[in-house]
Formats: sequence, structure tokens, C-alpha cells
Amino acid sequence: MEFYVVLITAPDEQSAQDMALKIVEEELAKCVNIVKNITSVYSWKGKIETDSEALMIAKTTKDKFQTLMQRVKELHPYEVAEIIALPIVEGSEAYLSWLRM
Repeated sequence: MEFYVVLITAPDEQSAQDMALKIVEEELAKCVNIVKNITSVYSWKGKIETDSEALMIAKTTKDKFQTLMQRVKELHPYEVAEIIALPIVEGSEAYLSWLRM
């Protein structure tokens, strides 16, 4: 079984909390951390934008990722949501065992 850390930006802390609660309740992620008040600088439709956002850090398994991504797209207010999966290469065996459950 492979594990992922999934990065998802949200427009604000409340949106992030709402999405995080749903994806954990639906068992698409075991845990979601929310980092509030990040600054994102990005190119969108030919312009450079700067916005305050919240960052969700979800921990899940590879086999749940596609369903997680689809659910976030359904819940997310953005036209194009940032949903990026990074593999967990190593970790505490106790934590990885918990993710397996």
C-alpha cells in the first residue's frame, strides 16, 4: 500500500475546514491539517495574482486518491482546484499503520 500527502489550497480557513470535515467523514483521508493565511502568487488568465489562502494537507492512501480528488473537485469553489499528491517515501511505522486502518 502506498501513502500520499495531498496538498489542496482553499480560498479561506472556513472553506478548508468544511472540505476537510467531509473528506475525513467520508474516509477519503485519515487526517487533514489546515495551514491558514498562506500567500499564493500565481498566474491566472494572463495576469499575476496574489491571494491569501488556506492550505490543506491531507494524508491518504494511493487507492483512495482518485475518489478524494473527485470529491474535492465537487466541493471546491475554485474553477481549477489545486490538488497535488506527493508520495510518502518513509515515515513512522506507527503512523503509517494508523493510515492503513
